[in-house]
Amino acid sequence: MRWWLVVASLWLLVVLIIPDTQAWNRPHNQDGETRRGKRKRHGQGPGRARAGRSRSLKIRLVPGPKVPVQTGKNQGNTLFLDSYKNRPEQHSSYNVIPDPDLSLDLSGDSPVPSDPSEPETPLTQEEIQRILWREEEEHREEEERLRKKDEARKKKRKQRKEQAERQRKLVEERRREEEEALRLQVEKEEEEWRRQMEEMRRQEEERRRQEEEDRRQKEAAEKEAREKERKLEEERRRQEEILREELLALVEEEEEERQEEEEEEVWLRGDVFQMPPKEPEEPEEPDLLPAPIPRPPAVTEDELREVEPEEFEEEGEEREVEVVVNRGGLPPGCDISDVTLTCENAKLNHFPPLSIPELKSLSLEGNNISRIPAEAFNGIPNLEWINLKKNKLTSAGIDAKAFKGLKMLRRLYLDGNLLDAVPSDLPPTLQELKISENRLRGIDENSFQDLSSLVILELEGNLLSEGNVDPLAFAPLIQLSYLRLGRNHFRTIPQGLPTSLLELYLENNLIEEISETVFNQTRSLNVVSLRHNKLDETRIAPMAWINHRNLESIDLSHNDLYLVPSYLPRSLVHLVLVGNNIERIPGYVFAHMDPGLEYLYLSYNKIDGEGIEPESFFGSYHSMVELCLDHNQLVSVPSGINEMTNLHFLRLNNNRIRSIPDEGICEPNHSGDSTLVALRLENNYLDPQKISPTAFSCVRSSSSVVLKPQKTK
Repeated sequence: MRWWLVVASLWLLVVLIIPDTQAWNRPHNQDGETRRGKRKRHGQGPGRARAGRSRSLKIRLVPGPKVPVQTGKNQGNTLFLDSYKNRPEQHSSYNVIPDPDLSLDLSGDSPVPSDPSEPETPLTQEEIQRILWREEEEHREEEERLRKKDEARKKKRKQRKEQAERQRKLVEERRREEEEALRLQVEKEEEEWRRQMEEMRRQEEERRRQEEEDRRQKEAAEKEAREKERKLEEERRRQEEILREELLALVEEEEEERQEEEEEEVWLRGDVFQMPPKEPEEPEEPDLLPAPIPRPPAVTEDELREVEPEEFEEEGEEREVEVVVNRGGLPPGCDISDVTLTCENAKLNHFPPLSIPELKSLSLEGNNISRIPAEAFNGIPNLEWINLKKNKLTSAGIDAKAFKGLKMLRRLYLDGNLLDAVPSDLPPTLQELKISENRLRGIDENSFQDLSSLVILELEGNLLSEGNVDPLAFAPLIQLSYLRLGRNHFRTIPQGLPTSLLELYLENNLIEEISETVFNQTRSLNVVSLRHNKLDETRIAPMAWINHRNLESIDLSHNDLYLVPSYLPRSLVHLVLVGNNIERIPGYVFAHMDPGLEYLYLSYNKIDGEGIEPESFFGSYHSMVELCLDHNQLVSVPSGINEMTNLHFLRLNNNRIRSIPDEGICEPNHSGDSTLVALRLENNYLDPQKISPTAFSCVRSSSSVVLKPQKTK
């Protein structure tokens, strides 16, 4: 390997000497400029000389005798400057000739310019050795400098890397902290939501329990009143019978006495049979017997005042009941039972003046009442339920303070009136408000102010739209669970729906689209009804409800759908798509649902033989319970039905099916309990005689299969 190093060193020297030799032949002034330029380019100008660094010596080789050369202090072997031993035309050795522009000062480090006219003198072996040592020393210094520079660069790179790592760790730590804070916030919100739901459920259970208790008490009171009335009626009849018997006995006694008197008179006067005045009195005798019989009540009332004290007490109870029934000055057509007053269809034109403080329920449905004055409820301040349906109430006719004094009001029904605005100053205890079938023209920000306890709100059949419903109108309703806005003029789903909402009904509107953000706040939503609108699958945003965790039921029947919509909620269980123009069920459209779709209704659509793919029902094979595909254009049993292991009801009637394969509905290797309870196949083109008995092996009973009638070919 050492001879290779020598050859490389010599080649380097040749490369360095050749340019200087060419420069020697140029004019002197150009030569000087060239040398100066080279020195500047190689960093060997005056600046570097002043810094104390030596310039590299340019030398060239000439043929000479073959001499040994020492390559370094630590190299003990002798190498010859003969790199081509096998070539006879090459010289066997070379002499080192210095650069003609420079003369080497062997006593120092700096070369001295030489005179061009002086003859070139070859360098001695020691000079060559010194030159090589100097070059090697400079090379080592350059390597050391480069090494230090590289180490410094590596150190800086390492520092930058460490700084970047620290920055990354800080960012990662900050991100973890933010995620932890977000997680804690989400958990807190979920806990708060669960607490609110639990509180709402508790209140609902309490309300239901209270209603059930009130109903039981009411039924018990009614039963007790009926029993008491029955006993009083029996006692009255018994008393009437006793009085009748007593009267008959008295009449008989009087008749006997009269007869005895007549006999005495006859006995005293022997000519009595010949006296004509006595004969006309004989027809009066029969009138004495039936006279009291047709009028027992009048006689009873007269006699009851003179009968025993027990009978008087019983009659007193009856009289007291009559007083309770007629208290408060009730108008004709009204009936009171326990704590409920009913005046339905009584043709009332004004709100009746009532003074029954213990009254809890008041129904005035079906009258002609147009005004509610401020003092209307002063005599009945403990009302919990008011029914004013189907009257002629107007917003101007209801005094602003009419309902303000009802501190226990829970339910208020105002359906079927002429209201154009929500009544003001409704009690904060209100839990149920119904203002359907009116003329409401808008809902402003303060319409439901202070109604934080409201759970049910129905505003169907009005003139509401997204343009006249303020986005902040529902903000005070922090416990609202049930909202009905059907039969209005909405083109989009209203903004600002309450976060507590569980059920939303928007049927019979003009809704054309479902935006991506409309359900962002209603994460508790469980039921959405949008039937009889103008929706198609392209106007339902992909992220509108796919990530909802509680949305289980969606009704999109009677819209303008041509496909089963994609991106349905993952938690969906009940899907109604009846009465659309659906032609196809895309593959894997139900695959993302967990635990899986259970009820799918696709009746009255346009699904044909090519509209159902093999993967259309993927994801619902183990969850589907009811599947309705009746009144479509199917020509065969759709694939995938035989894999539904939990299917109970299947409707394929009113299609164009002509045959039932053995494996079309039931799995050929079916074993275990049969799950299919009802199967309808009537009004197709089937021949029952050609259906294999094994085609219905998974049906519980043969009577559960409906095959007749069938269409004729």
